[in-house]
Amino acid sequence: MLDDELIRNQLDNTLDKIDLKGLGKKYEGKVRDNYIDEDEKVRTIVSTDRLSAFDRVITEIPFKGQLLNQMSTFWFNKTKDIAKNHIIEVPDPNVVRTHNCDPMPIEMIVRAYITGSAWRAYQKGEAVSGITFPEGLKRYQKLEKPVITPSTKAPKGEHDLPISREEILEKEIVDKETYEKMEKMTMDLFNFASDYCAQNNLILVDCKFEFGKTPDGELVVIDEIFTPDASRFWMKDTYSEHFEKGENPERLDKEFFRQWLIDEKDYMGDGPIPDVDPDVKIEFVKRYAKSYEMITGEEFEPIVEGDIKERIKKNLGLK
Repeated sequence: MLDDELIRNQLDNTLDKIDLKGLGKKYEGKVRDNYIDEDEKVRTIVSTDRLSAFDRVITEIPFKGQLLNQMSTFWFNKTKDIAKNHIIEVPDPNVVRTHNCDPMPIEMIVRAYITGSAWRAYQKGEAVSGITFPEGLKRYQKLEKPVITPSTKAPKGEHDLPISREEILEKEIVDKETYEKMEKMTMDLFNFASDYCAQNNLILVDCKFEFGKTPDGELVVIDEIFTPDASRFWMKDTYSEHFEKGENPERLDKEFFRQWLIDEKDYMGDGPIPDVDPDVKIEFVKRYAKSYEMITGEEFEPIVEGDIKERIKKNLGLK
């Protein structure tokens, strides 16, 4: 486990953004900077240390980009025979080179438990992506079976919105054949990762996937998979006890931070972005590092020496 003091000493040593010359056109996402080459066939993706919540960039967290990039790479390698993905190579702990894909305009979200935005909608008596959950559910309860609740993929700074399968097909946002392939890939990936996490004392609560088509027209998984940013993880061995008592599960993902923003800052994405306490940032890193180590079986080795931007440039062969 990472030492608190080591993390504290790195709170100001974070990668907010990076401008790389010679990699092509730049596109800045919520937490990743993308560069598309002149032929539009290769995309270089830099995982920054930016932290987003409620579709807003809130702050920067040390080692976050390294943790997410390495964890996502682990999962992409683990699942490449289940569903093809966009990875070409990993030239730096914060960087991947990928096939430049045409992204699908929706995200696929799988939920095995009721929590987060689904729970907030359920409390209001609202359906989620056209799905009405049964009456009498308790917060954090396991669903009878996992469900897919798609959402729109909003531009940076705007909110993703739930959308039903029927609306996607009716409006031809994605054609039926492609959508059905996305559904199958989504559930195959979720089932594999859920079983894998269970063997490592983790519950994969929910997760999101993004898909795109390669220049050759092949449907592949893009962005990231099964990271604490894109998924929720709970400790398996204490879940039942906490659930029976009506307590929060032990979380190893971003949900604890979202809840902190709601409870301590009364913030859910609207209005001025609040400051984040140093101790919250430290706790954030520790939870992400713990999930990384439990999933990969390897100790997380943070890179603390040298300038992050210069290291990335060097590893990409840039000046």
